[in-house]
Amino acid sequence: MIEKIETQLKLLDIFAALKNRKNTVFLDSQKDKNRLGKYSFLGLYPFLIFKVKNNKIIIEKDRKINEYYAQDPFLELKKLLDQYNVENNTHLPFIGGAMGYIGYDSNKYLEEIKINSIDDVNIYDIYMAFYDSVIIYDHMNEEMFLSSLNIEKHEKIKGLIEKAKKFNYKKKNRYLNINIKFNMTKDYYLKSIEKIKDYIYQGDVYQVNFTQRIEVDLIKKPEEVFFDLRVINPAPFASYIDTGEFQIISCSPERFIRLKNNIVETRPIKGTRPRGKNEKINEYNKKELLNSAKDKAELLMIVDLERNDLSKVCIPGTVKVPELFVLEEYATVYHLVSTVVGKLDKNNNAIDLIKATFPGGSITGAPKIRAMEIIDELEPTQRNIYTGSIGYIGFDNVMDLNIVIRTIVCKEQKAYAQFGGGIVWDSNPIEEYEESLTKGKALIEGLRMI
Repeated sequence: MIEKIETQLKLLDIFAALKNRKNTVFLDSQKDKNRLGKYSFLGLYPFLIFKVKNNKIIIEKDRKINEYYAQDPFLELKKLLDQYNVENNTHLPFIGGAMGYIGYDSNKYLEEIKINSIDDVNIYDIYMAFYDSVIIYDHMNEEMFLSSLNIEKHEKIKGLIEKAKKFNYKKKNRYLNINIKFNMTKDYYLKSIEKIKDYIYQGDVYQVNFTQRIEVDLIKKPEEVFFDLRVINPAPFASYIDTGEFQIISCSPERFIRLKNNIVETRPIKGTRPRGKNEKINEYNKKELLNSAKDKAELLMIVDLERNDLSKVCIPGTVKVPELFVLEEYATVYHLVSTVVGKLDKNNNAIDLIKATFPGGSITGAPKIRAMEIIDELEPTQRNIYTGSIGYIGFDNVMDLNIVIRTIVCKEQKAYAQFGGGIVWDSNPIEEYEESLTKGKALIEGLRMI
């Protein structure tokens, strides 16, 4: 059942009105200059929750918990999704399915990678909540829809929408000093880049994505961090997830993979320049990025990697690159972006596509497996959700997942965020370090605002 809801409210208003956000997933795509933020989705009251940690599967359904171990959690997720197959004959891209995240460290289920880094945050490798009722907001036409396979739940959510009021965001203009704890020193960061360049010289890799993590004490509620960040750093693949045990706040600009009508699209990002204080500086930074041989070479390597990954599951000859070096503008930075597309083979589905491509090449490096080994060697703590994916997998074999960057994990009054960049042979360690801080600037601002 799909009903158009006559209301002046937007999806943020419904989300803000919730008294209990436990097991809620809000995929908050904001309308943007880059044509990406078309729809937002709010998943409420899941009928099943699928969680994974170190091969342990946890399934919550009908107030019962089933736990067991499996070698391939993705296969278990695929089996569950197959049980709820539905057709979508509407114009809406998603009408129900699994919403949540796949953490970066799920790479261990796909490749033989030994993980030696410390898991000090300790969150699930995979968290997917199954929703038979989803609120959809069309940003282009400013229309709201409620899709439900459960009539009782449909009426319950309609009642919630009717009671909601316009959310009035209170603008913040104070910034508190917060103690920022890094998981590595600046010296370690710089020496690690030199180590990566040694690996490149030896022929092990061409590129490695290297990152650092911060930890701070939370000075406000996670949802307040989310409200602040969506104002100072709006993004087309933003999200808020409350698992009941921890919260995830993302303002990611990057799509990992989309699947619709068997057409696959991935949009790797490489190359970053900050937005300046005036238009003259901005024009200089944009021109410098567009003319950067280093950034173009870096992006081209990842495009080739993504083409190879898609070719594993797509019909031969269908993998194309319609956009190679496109400059996109975001709230605090400029990025260089490419688009790679293909047509999924009829014998494969969304989970097969994930297994062939995850994690995204833009946040690992090339070749992917060796790059991930070097990441584990040099990064002292596990990435957990960072550089994994957040999004939806529909009961009708559609999918849209982001790359988890510009993201904060809130757990036990602590907030964790990570940022970095791709390292190649001609990378300047100091410049790479400064670029990583530029990418984290908005997140730190969001955590300090009060």
